[in-house]
Amino acid sequence: MGRDSNGGGAMSESVIRKVLLSYTYVAIWIFLSFTVIVYNKYILDPKMYNWPFPISLTMVHMGFCSTLAVVIIRVFRLVDPPSSPAMTRELYVSSVVPIGALYSLSLWFSNSAYIYLSVSFIQMLKALMPVAVYSIGVLFKKETFRTASMLNMLSISFGVAIAAYGEARFDVWGVTLQLAAVAFEATRLVLIQILLTSKGISLNPITSLYYVAPCCFCFLLLPWSFVELPRLRQMASFEPNFLVFGTNSICAFALNLAVFLLVGKTSALTMNVAGVVKDWLLIAFSWSVIRDTVTPINLFGYGIAFLGVGYYNHVKLQALKAKEAQKKAQQQDEEAGALMQERDVDKKGDQIRSEIFEAHLFDSLPI
Repeated sequence: MGRDSNGGGAMSESVIRKVLLSYTYVAIWIFLSFTVIVYNKYILDPKMYNWPFPISLTMVHMGFCSTLAVVIIRVFRLVDPPSSPAMTRELYVSSVVPIGALYSLSLWFSNSAYIYLSVSFIQMLKALMPVAVYSIGVLFKKETFRTASMLNMLSISFGVAIAAYGEARFDVWGVTLQLAAVAFEATRLVLIQILLTSKGISLNPITSLYYVAPCCFCFLLLPWSFVELPRLRQMASFEPNFLVFGTNSICAFALNLAVFLLVGKTSALTMNVAGVVKDWLLIAFSWSVIRDTVTPINLFGYGIAFLGVGYYNHVKLQALKAKEAQKKAQQQDEEAGALMQERDVDKKGDQIRSEIFEAHLFDSLPI
């Protein structure tokens, strides 16, 4: 009895420790994601820090993250780059460069939207991400067209349209920028499946930054030189605050580390639930602290979109569980088949040994 109770206590302590660690990872990810979004809004908004240069801010992030990723992988060797298959020049140009180009456009446009739209409304527009991913997936034949899925996508779009109708600070250019960012990000996610996952290349957030961040930096140099560099030259009086930009870049890099922890130590369901909590917290913060206007029509429309996104995540999770169960069943069948073959071999061996024994026994009998 004593041993059983001690074993049960140890098991419960282990479970509690795992649950507490999971909640800690979730809390860290929500805090850092929340901080990066609000921090970017603070820097870019003309009414706050008033540094409306989204390309420059994105390049600062990419340069900082590239440097730290190189140090982690090449200097301290804390993370190994992918080795099977190895990242060759041809593979990098054909697979990573298109993803880096789309990522740079997504970051550029999403950061630009903070100049024109409220944090709460941007989070509502981001609810269109499953719609964009599914539509582009069907276009590239990575998703199967289903009427039920399309109806769900329409319900999400309908909810976002209602939220947009009730937006007090509706800006056409800001909405266009955010929708373009969603489209580029969705295309990037689909291309990751086509160009990387299908080739057996698996990148964690650190190796992703190592390969993609320098590519993003190079792509952004061209629009930066034409769009923002002339304006920056005119701001002779501006002196960048290294504390602001340094801590902002550290938060952006730490967010990638938090994603690595959250995905590696928890599950896809935890990530989705944490994302939903983060979105609602941002909406509440935008309304209560930044004093952005959030109307009842906003909340009603986002509520409809939220239900649609929740159902989408549920369906994807069930499909993932079914796929994993099918793999396990296939492995069990293969193991059972191998075991049966071993038994057949053993039976044949026993039969051969028995025949040899009988032959020797027959030869040893007197005639």
